[in-house]
Amino acid sequence: MTASIKWSRIRLVLATLIFDVREGFVEITRHSLAVIGLAVVATALTFAARPGLQQSASETLMGWLQLRQAHQVQAQETPAALTAAERSTATPTQELNSEQLAVTHWLSRKYKISPEPLAALVSEAWSLGERSQISPTLILAIMAIESRFNPFASGSQGGMGLMQIEPDAHSSALSPFGGRLAAFDPLTNLRIGTRHLQALIQNASSLEDALQLYARDSGQTQDSLYVDKVLAEQKLLDNAGKGQKTALANRTNPL
Repeated sequence: MTASIKWSRIRLVLATLIFDVREGFVEITRHSLAVIGLAVVATALTFAARPGLQQSASETLMGWLQLRQAHQVQAQETPAALTAAERSTATPTQELNSEQLAVTHWLSRKYKISPEPLAALVSEAWSLGERSQISPTLILAIMAIESRFNPFASGSQGGMGLMQIEPDAHSSALSPFGGRLAAFDPLTNLRIGTRHLQALIQNASSLEDALQLYARDSGQTQDSLYVDKVLAEQKLLDNAGKGQKTALANRTNPL
C-alpha cells in the first residue's frame, strides 16, 4: 500500500513537471514571436517613414545576392588555375618527330627563337596541314615571311600576329576566342591564317595566285617578290626536314 502511494506521488510530480516545462516553452515561444512581430512592425514603420532607407536596403540585399550567385557560378565553371608553364605556348621538343625536330632547330637557329615555342607552332602546323591538305612547311614559311615568328607583329595595313591576319576581315572567326585581340594569340592566329590560306588556294587557279592574294590581304606591297620569298623559305624548310630523315635512314640502314 505504501509503495503504491509513493508511486502515485512520483507520477504526479512527473506530470506536473512535464506540464510546467510545456507551458514554459509555449510562453517563451509566444513572447519570442511577439518580439519578432514587434521588430517587423518597427522595421516596416521605419521603411515607411524613410523610403530612401528601404531602397538602400533593397539594393544592398540584391547586391549581396548577385555577388553570392556570381561566386557560385564562378566556382562551378572556372577550371583550376593554370601554372605559367601551362599557359605558355610551348612544347617540349621531345614530343616532335625527327622531321619536325629538324625544322624546329633550323628555324630556331635562323630566327634566334627558343626551340620550345617554335616546337608548339611546328606541331600545330603539321596538325593543320593534315586537316587542310596544305604543306606544313608552306604554313611555316608564310609565318616566317609575314612576322619572323613574332606573335605580336603589327603590319602597316592592319595585319596582326604570326600570319598577319586582319582582325576586321576575320571578326567572326576571332569572336569565339575573345575578339580582335585574340589575333595576338599564336595558335589562334595560326589556325585562322591557315583557314584563310586554304580558302584562297581552293578558289585560286594556282598556288602562286593564292599566295599573291594572301599577300594583298596581309598588306604586302610586292606580290611577286612575296611569292618568291615564301616558296624559297618553304624549300629550305623541306630540305631541313628531308635531310634529317635521310640521316636517320643512313644510320638505320648502313651500307
